[in-house]
Amino acid sequence: MSQMLSAVSFAPLAVALPMFGAAMAFVVRRHLRTQRAITLSALALTLALEVWMLVTVWGSGVQAVTLAGWAPPFGISLVVDEFSALMLVISTCVSLSVLVYATSQGMADGDEDGPVSIFHPTYLILVAGVSNAFLAGDLFNLYVGFEILLTASYVLLTLGGTTARIRAGVTYVVVSVVSSVLFLIAIAMIYAATGTVNMADLALKLPDVHPGTSTVLHLMLLVAFGIKAAVFPLSFWLPDSYPTAPAPVTAVFAGLLTKVGVYAIVRTETLLFPGNQLSEVLLVVSLLTMLVGILGALAQIDIKRMLSFTLTSHIGYMIFGLAVGNALALAAAVYYVIHHIVVQTSLFMVTGLIERRAGTSNVERLGSLARLSPVLALLFFIPAMNLAGIPPFSGFLGKLGLIAGGIEHGTWLTWIVVGGAVATSLLTLLAVARVWNRAFWRKAEDATDPDPLLLVGAAKGERITTYNVVADEPGSIYSDRGDTALLPRTMVAATSGLVLLGIALTIFAGPLFALSQRAADQMLERTPYIEAVLGEQGVKP
Repeated sequence: MSQMLSAVSFAPLAVALPMFGAAMAFVVRRHLRTQRAITLSALALTLALEVWMLVTVWGSGVQAVTLAGWAPPFGISLVVDEFSALMLVISTCVSLSVLVYATSQGMADGDEDGPVSIFHPTYLILVAGVSNAFLAGDLFNLYVGFEILLTASYVLLTLGGTTARIRAGVTYVVVSVVSSVLFLIAIAMIYAATGTVNMADLALKLPDVHPGTSTVLHLMLLVAFGIKAAVFPLSFWLPDSYPTAPAPVTAVFAGLLTKVGVYAIVRTETLLFPGNQLSEVLLVVSLLTMLVGILGALAQIDIKRMLSFTLTSHIGYMIFGLAVGNALALAAAVYYVIHHIVVQTSLFMVTGLIERRAGTSNVERLGSLARLSPVLALLFFIPAMNLAGIPPFSGFLGKLGLIAGGIEHGTWLTWIVVGGAVATSLLTLLAVARVWNRAFWRKAEDATDPDPLLLVGAAKGERITTYNVVADEPGSIYSDRGDTALLPRTMVAATSGLVLLGIALTIFAGPLFALSQRAADQMLERTPYIEAVLGEQGVKP
């Protein structure tokens, strides 16, 4: 019991530590080394705390704490179950890897490309918002988590103040504000109908609401969260917003922000409105999200835009598992969310390295990268095959679980979506294979307007991994980039670590899928969550 109490008591630190670190990082903004050390330490401590929380809930079940001594449903509840704990751990792992990547990039560039004094505190605030959303036990606190992370993301998206970033930032802000307003209106309507916004309490009271009113509330939440998760047809904003940001920002956005929206949809469908009331609608949405997204990816010549479309496409797999709604499909969806966070972030980090090495992410201008940088080729190939679902990677295992869950469901619509899922996987393989063939295998001289450094490097047969490129003589083509490392060791190490984490998802697929299965069972049962917040006396017999 003491272990349970200690774990739940420290849960608020998952939000407080990044917030405190952000404040400290801003105070020492004129001392860059100290600022970096504070930011990295805050995230490392947060990750250690969240790992301990995950281990604790594995053995003790769902836990909840109410802040300031106010009893639920009136107090602010933070809830830790296996799903939220798993999301916390994987999101902070990814955030820490991207932070190391960004710090190394800033040090290599002399911090000329962005105001570091703003980046580090804002980045920690983003992490705090993500953590708050995963822990939130009531809808208003979930709204607060969204607003914290969105406010930070506005700043990160427009770092550097270029025209393209400002234009993308305006679109992102407008769409996010619309989504937030819809969510806030939905919260107000839910409170008016039930007298509470506590999700455990809502799970008990929403069944008593008039069916027509309940359906309207359900749809409003799905639309608000669907915009944030970038499901079709609400995903139009993402491909034009993410690619313009700096590489580390794009990577963390791609990995985390849409998954917070997916997390909110999962909570809505399993806790607040169980019973697959809108399963057919969600199945159609999942199919269209997969197909439209991947067809958009095939039409792109820029790697970042291609990955942005695959990002939206593969959100469809997660919605598919949720729409099917059985234990196998939901467990596979949880596993696939974890897989996609890691793999999609890895690919955007690799793309940042490609831009750094070749000067562009346009595949028409790339070539000979496998010869010039074998390490870079390997770092792209592994997560690309993982994303495409090639055996034995975690992408294949997650999709196999989703398809098996769909077959178990057995309706004609489910079979159609299963076919769409298989087609999407094959088209994803085609999309990443095109990048591989053009950027890595094709000769640089066969590219359209290739970067001069690629041509000279390919002609000399040079291999660049993590070493500095220094001019052979003053005025040579190498001196155009200065003496900074094209692929700094720490950037490569951070990317490699995340790629290895993706491989670990395959190696430890058994325990991880068992954890996902337990998380799915908890969500479908609902009682453990409700009892953790309200106590046994709050659960209806």
